[in-house]
Amino acid sequence: MSNKDLITFLDVDSSESPVPKLSTPGFVALSVFLGFIMTFGFLNNFVVLVLFCKFKKLRTPVNLLLLNISVSDMLVCLCGTTMSFASSVRGRWLLGRTGCMWYGFINSCFGIVSLISLVILSYERYSTMSVYNNRGPNYHKHLLAVGGSWLYSLIWTVPPLLGWSSYGLEGAGTSCSVTWTDHSSESHSYIICLLIFCLGLPVLVMVYSYGRLLYAVKQLGKIRKTARRRDYHLLIMVITTVVCYLLCWTPYSVVAIMATFGPPGIITPVASIIPSVLAKSSTVINPIIYIFMNKQVLMG
Repeated sequence: MSNKDLITFLDVDSSESPVPKLSTPGFVALSVFLGFIMTFGFLNNFVVLVLFCKFKKLRTPVNLLLLNISVSDMLVCLCGTTMSFASSVRGRWLLGRTGCMWYGFINSCFGIVSLISLVILSYERYSTMSVYNNRGPNYHKHLLAVGGSWLYSLIWTVPPLLGWSSYGLEGAGTSCSVTWTDHSSESHSYIICLLIFCLGLPVLVMVYSYGRLLYAVKQLGKIRKTARRRDYHLLIMVITTVVCYLLCWTPYSVVAIMATFGPPGIITPVASIIPSVLAKSSTVINPIIYIFMNKQVLMG
């Protein structure tokens, strides 16, 4: 469907819809997966939030960044995945053009918040473990980092609402994102900037931070090994979170790049569904890592 056809569709009454892109069993399967992600993504992240509020010893500066990721993931499930789930159950997008713009915006915004939080965590781990100091926890710095992650995300997700590119239907027609298939120069310029500043540079910062960190750990050897044991446990958890996030989002990013710069129709609607669902599954995986894969987070 072309961008012009998409806009025409979104302007009509919600009772009308394009020809379904999946069979009935396909929509059933999609609904089951989205229902699972919506339910357990919300509940798992809610548990992290409750633990943070209940146990004062968990309110460390680093955990503020982990909590920020959980809050953004929980909001994705509550405000975004619910829309896609309901639409998949009915086999068509239900909320019109305004709903599509809202869905595309919030999913992009919350996703970038999580990514930037992981970038800050990677640099924080590098600076903490490679430069030893006895200063107490710096909550002010980490609160600024949390606010900065939201501001940075808004800078890159608001422009499509104002006319620089746009948000539109994707995949089976029951979810929305940046209109990757719009081949206008205006859309291409936005997508190039988005890929550079919300994918390329963040990944480079994480690779640099962990590369330098692994080198520092190798140089330190057994020096301060016992005193820094907590840092090593936390490092493992953060690296695991980053790897899982990239595994979930890389296929979607590759498909988006192919749809943007490849020939028209190179990515079929059905082929784009699996990467999209996989990206959404990160909201379920992240809190599992926090709760079950690092005892230090629970023990404080």
